Amino acid sequence: MKNLFEAGKLLLLDMAATLFFLALYLLTHSVTLAVVLGMALGVALIGWQLARRKPIDTMQWMSLFLVLGAGTVTLLTDDPRFVIIKPTVIYIVVGVVMLKRGWINRYMPPIALELVPDIAIILGYVWSGLMFFSAALNLIAALNFSVVTWSATMSIWGITSKLVLFLIGYATMRTIGPARYRRRQLRDDAGDSLVGAAPMQG
Repeated sequence: MKNLFEAGKLLLLDMAATLFFLALYLLTHSVTLAVVLGMALGVALIGWQLARRKPIDTMQWMSLFLVLGAGTVTLLTDDPRFVIIKPTVIYIVVGVVMLKRGWINRYMPPIALELVPDIAIILGYVWSGLMFFSAALNLIAALNFSVVTWSATMSIWGITSKLVLFLIGYATMRTIGPARYRRRQLRDDAGDSLVGAAPMQG
């Protein structure tokens, strides 16, 4: 579960980094400056945690490595695609973590685990599928559109797709869960009625 939390945190940080890169690019119209400032921000965040003697997890180191690596190649080649392909790697990492069966159970209330454990497992795999689809979408957008179009597309998709899937999952469990609970209550009531009637028949 710790790895899942780290992966989710990495995804959120990467979405923030994408918005930061877009804002800098729109303000400066310079890929080089946006990349340099993004790399500086990545180093500063790690440095701040080191200065405060806070532990830095594996996902954060990986994120910094991707930022510095992609940024360096972008500066050497003057090709921003190396930076904008980076989220694809992040999505793949998160998708792999979400392939673990039942990972979503940690975030479910006990009543949901009792009534809809199968639905929770399915939703966990659906979330993983969304990550892999987002990875592919980011790669396509990065290779075929401008930096501005890519940033706008992936920012809107990143927020909207996750919100929609969350609402669909919540609505599904809120619909199926109570229905199963009512059926279980009816079976229990019917069983109690049979038990109560048995002595009378004797």
